[in-house]
Amino acid sequence: MSGCDVDLFVIGGGSGGVRAARIAAGEHGARVALAEEYRMGGTCVIRGCVPKKLMVFASGFPAAMAEARAYGWQVTTGGFDWTAFRLKLDAELDRLEAAYRAGLKGAGVAVYNTRAVIEEPQLVRLATGERLRARHILVATGGRPFVPEFPGAEHVITSNEIFKLEALPGSVLVVGGGFIACEFASILNGLGVKVTQFYRGTQVLRGFDDEARAHIGGQLVEAGVDLRLGADVAAIERRPGGFCVRGIDGGEAVFDAVVYATGRVPNTAGLGLEAAGVKLGRRGEILVDGWSQSSVPWVHAVGDVTDRINLTPVAIREGHAYADTVFGGTPRQPDHELVASAVFTQPCELGTVGLTEEEARAAGPVEIYATSFRPMRGAFAGRSHRVLMKLVVSAETRKVLGCHIVAPEAGEMIQMAAIAIKMGASKEDFDRTCAVHPSMAEELVTMRKPARAG
Repeated sequence: MSGCDVDLFVIGGGSGGVRAARIAAGEHGARVALAEEYRMGGTCVIRGCVPKKLMVFASGFPAAMAEARAYGWQVTTGGFDWTAFRLKLDAELDRLEAAYRAGLKGAGVAVYNTRAVIEEPQLVRLATGERLRARHILVATGGRPFVPEFPGAEHVITSNEIFKLEALPGSVLVVGGGFIACEFASILNGLGVKVTQFYRGTQVLRGFDDEARAHIGGQLVEAGVDLRLGADVAAIERRPGGFCVRGIDGGEAVFDAVVYATGRVPNTAGLGLEAAGVKLGRRGEILVDGWSQSSVPWVHAVGDVTDRINLTPVAIREGHAYADTVFGGTPRQPDHELVASAVFTQPCELGTVGLTEEEARAAGPVEIYATSFRPMRGAFAGRSHRVLMKLVVSAETRKVLGCHIVAPEAGEMIQMAAIAIKMGASKEDFDRTCAVHPSMAEELVTMRKPARAG
């Protein structure tokens, strides 16, 4: 199309949008512009994965110091300086944002620090009033926290605001049972905050393997989180002593803060998508095909705004595949099969890849290999937490269909297991692999008899 200002205009400066812009411009020579209305790096870098994981590290030191004493070290634990930590955290996020901006600049991408919306076919309007015509538009605006409507909803905070607290609350109610809720309940508990967690379901981490879910739920309780299942908020009222929460059971309690982690929704509101003819799903997600193509030929979308697999590495691969396909002459689709993930709770994380036991059983006969034990490091220090190692195996093909690990550093272990499972490894392939001893992960290759089958 002649008369275009750019070949590609990217709306959203998160991981998926930035990758697409850099590859399209830097490797394929396209004229690319990108608009981001907040900070470069998106949810993961600025208010998600990165700051959360740093908080996970910070919250784990009290337990580590207690273990150190059991190992003979003379350790004295002082108070946690939230202000000092937050200042360093902010500096690290500034550094990462600068790196993202430098990468875009080096690739020749024109960056606009403002909001952009689709005004008419192939025309983007910036909040500054400037308009640019683009051959292609890529929407990569991610998602945002969802808070349901109820009396007093204006008093809650979400994962967006938790990193900017002026001071840590003495007590907090975390509402939700997904991985974000469980992670922040674990983090705040580790930092010395008195944590209560409400979840309306029967067990946290819906959608994960049931045995692993139960393991994590029990761990939260054992660590000191007041986990209340089948519980939800009816109303919140600000009072002099904090926020009075009335539950659906009629009970009341006062907390210094209430954190809602009840899921996220695609960030599509106000972008001009529907007027442009872009079809949206029930949750507001942009409906796309395997090529990240929307219902409009000149609009593609990647990342959480499509609500496929809402993980940063997936968004990056979608963005890269899009740029190679449209501008690099190398058509390829992102692979959404057997994507590993981790839930960073404490003292044990959950690492998972492939089918849950429940999903596998619904598909055919399976054998389940599982073991639970106290890990050497914690057991020596007198800690009671237990590790879970689990393989889900097809009884017919012998392929390992799923792996679920609840253990310290499970996120590190599942990455390696995911490679084998992605390659189609069988249970016998695991068995033929010599164990690394002594380690927790050796259990993955030493389990010989199924715990259950059928």
